[in-house]
Amino acid sequence: MKNKDEQLSGMRVNYTKGQLLESEAGMEPFALFHQWMQEAKESEVKEPNAFTLSTIKDQKPSARILLLKGLDDAGFVFFSNYLSHKGEEMAQNPVAAMTFFWDHMERQVRIEGQIEKVSEEESIQYFNSRPRGSQIGAWVSNQSSVIQSREVLEEKNALLEEKFREVNPVPKPPYWGGYRLFPESIEFWQGRPSRLHDRLIYTKKENNWIRERLSP
Repeated sequence: MKNKDEQLSGMRVNYTKGQLLESEAGMEPFALFHQWMQEAKESEVKEPNAFTLSTIKDQKPSARILLLKGLDDAGFVFFSNYLSHKGEEMAQNPVAAMTFFWDHMERQVRIEGQIEKVSEEESIQYFNSRPRGSQIGAWVSNQSSVIQSREVLEEKNALLEEKFREVNPVPKPPYWGGYRLFPESIEFWQGRPSRLHDRLIYTKKENNWIRERLSP
């Protein structure tokens, strides 16, 4: 009988769905990211804007899944509780990495760069677009803190639903808002047969992007 490690070692997929050539990629990484995101939306990918955010605190890495909520010529925007673990980590060390993985398309994108908070106006604008339950939830949760039970959370939610019952829109908590990652490198990865994957990395040099091919 095979042990669990042997069963895992035999799991593999041969990637055959696409290619990534310089002649098709162009020299502008934001344009290529928009193209790949649109193709992910049109495919069977669930929540194509989901990504892994990796941060560092006290020289230790930490990672979790978030949702991309904005993209402009400056960078990639997401929102969170500023007092959460990731908020504390980015306050101490304002750099981060984002990884998107679209399994149906055999693609991933890796992004690294500096982190800054977005403006209060931008945070309010996005907060006002959220469903009312999510707005109240931002007040309910002291994100990443220890709580005694699920009932504590639900009781607090009921109290705040009553508090904001006639308040519209629900105000944004002062400890909640957005971040923008200003990319310094963006790598596009396309799975290929025999693990000979295509990897193109765009690195920012002053105001220009340099494109290079990486060995798989």
